[in-house]
Amino acid sequence: MVGSFHPTYLLDLGKADYKPVWELQKNLQNLRIRGQVADSFILVEHPPTITLGKASSSEHILVGEEWLAAHEFQVFQIERGGDVTYHGPGQLVGYPILDLHEYNKDVHLLVYKLEEMLIRTLSAFGIKAERRVGFPGVWVGEKKIASIGLGVNHWVTIHGFALNVNPDLSQFNTIVPCGLSSVQMTSLAEELKRSISISEVKNRVIEEMCALFQWEIRSLSQDVESLLLADGLKAQVFRPSWLTVQAPTAGVMEVMEGVLAKGRLHTVCEGACCPNAGECFALGTASFMILGDVCTRGCRFCAVSKGIPCPPDPAEAEAVAETVKTLNLKHAVITSVTRDDLPDGGAGEFARVVRALRQKTPLTSIELLIPDLAGSEQALETVLAVKPEVLGHNIETVPELYPRVQPGANYERSLKVLADVKRLDPTIKTKSGLMVGLGEKTQEVCRVMEDLRAVGCDYLTIGQYLQPTPKHLPVEGFIPPSMFAWYREQALKRGFEKVECGPLVRSSYHAQP
Repeated sequence: MVGSFHPTYLLDLGKADYKPVWELQKNLQNLRIRGQVADSFILVEHPPTITLGKASSSEHILVGEEWLAAHEFQVFQIERGGDVTYHGPGQLVGYPILDLHEYNKDVHLLVYKLEEMLIRTLSAFGIKAERRVGFPGVWVGEKKIASIGLGVNHWVTIHGFALNVNPDLSQFNTIVPCGLSSVQMTSLAEELKRSISISEVKNRVIEEMCALFQWEIRSLSQDVESLLLADGLKAQVFRPSWLTVQAPTAGVMEVMEGVLAKGRLHTVCEGACCPNAGECFALGTASFMILGDVCTRGCRFCAVSKGIPCPPDPAEAEAVAETVKTLNLKHAVITSVTRDDLPDGGAGEFARVVRALRQKTPLTSIELLIPDLAGSEQALETVLAVKPEVLGHNIETVPELYPRVQPGANYERSLKVLADVKRLDPTIKTKSGLMVGLGEKTQEVCRVMEDLRAVGCDYLTIGQYLQPTPKHLPVEGFIPPSMFAWYREQALKRGFEKVECGPLVRSSYHAQP
């Protein structure tokens, strides 16, 4: 896998008539040829429709016009290759509008990748499928389960594949499928002998396409939104299936919240709307947020409240230590809001919490995730004097995006915090974290990795940015799991000792060394 991904629009149209979707494809193709939009991927389910490719014969439609009209079938002669094809309810149809200049202008490779995507998707549902040389598409034994037909103009593709999920297979009797007189069609439902929904198959198709084509799913541009409106179509809001988390066991959240409330404590799990809160609470772990729950900075990605915070609670250190003891934690993560209002940025409170933990739970290892302390070396020395096992400070994003994402922070200052830790006490492990999906480029992320290693950073986390409220920055792109795996590989190659990368990873996820 090379170190780049392709910004791509995903248009999930649900159920839609063939003609407006065909017009949309052609319009997107024209815009892509002119370089006005990124690649696109349309997913749709059509009403009964027969399409005739360039190589097709009308004799391969086995029913008359009256029958077609009576059964509300539509027929279209189109510009793709191949013969006659049926589309209908229960069939997932995908139209990738791709600029093949990005794929070495290799149409055969595109067909191969589409077949590979379909084979992997079917394998995920326990169906063994294969190719047949000279016959584009995918087969299960002697039966065909998916068809592929493409058109290309100025090296930009149109049309795509049709995967039979749960259609009425008798409808294929209206044609000679793909011009192959002896072919039998099958479907996932037929092979599995059970019902299966379009949505669950669709989710897998998207994930496999992202992996094979190295896509980052981007928000729709204004040009694409205008095309949808003009064609009377509407794309469903996309939320990747890989961002779904299991609901915690009944009572888990309430029990942990009760323990925290007893000590009047806050967690970053709740304050930052962490998607892993249920999982971590179920394991009896939490990242404690000291110095209140109001931040003095207005970072545009963070869900923590902004404003004028209250004075530090003198009982907080003891309460944190008592709670860690109650939970019997082996590793405690302590973070805070940014407190630019305090002379030491809150360094003294971090130190007090660590001393309280050492006294009450001496076997618990301690990880501090600190703000930049306004760059004060004296404040940092206060924190390092109590010798936490891990000292973390998050870079958050690439330097190119700092003015938009966190205008109150400074990239070089944050790097210096991590460098100063190693200079002042090389025995302490350092850690940082990044969000992706804010519009950064792959090369920029890799440069941040190199900058972090240059200052001796030991541990790294990379996760997907998720917009906590409509007032916060929108997600610019959804990064697929395959790209996170590549980031992890790159981080390990650059010498990080421990790397956590994934869509739902946050800076304290699986923190215990």
